[in-house]
Amino acid sequence: MSEQFDRAYWEDRYRGHHPSHPHREPNPYLVAETTDLAPGTALEAGCGEGAEAIWLASRGWRVTAVDIAAAALDRAREHARNLGADVADRVEWVRADLTGWVPAEEHFDLVCAHYVHPATPGETLFTRLAAAVAPGGTLLVVGHAPAP
Repeated sequence: MSEQFDRAYWEDRYRGHHPSHPHREPNPYLVAETTDLAPGTALEAGCGEGAEAIWLASRGWRVTAVDIAAAALDRAREHARNLGADVADRVEWVRADLTGWVPAEEHFDLVCAHYVHPATPGETLFTRLAAAVAPGGTLLVVGHAPAP
């Protein structure tokens, strides 16, 4: 049985109707690949509860964090506020469906997505995300290996 990863699914998940654990540590691949980058502007696509966006903001990045679920963004905002204004004020939380949302082209020094589950083919989303990377910037996509 396959899940439909639509807005209702994600809202339900982040409202606690699905078992999950609070994910507050950033993805280790993000840490490894960005630790030596100079802070700039970042886009996190599919931010969930905001662990990566908050980690980046705490290191001086200005982050646009996008997710389909308002419940996830509410949790993320709260986590950021708990760390103080110097972190919370560096993140713009955006509720949007990544299947239709289009980021500004060549705008972000870093664009990252971690285990996103678009309702449409991922190639379309990843092409849009790649176009959002500023010249000389970095695109980081972390996902599951495709099945053989």
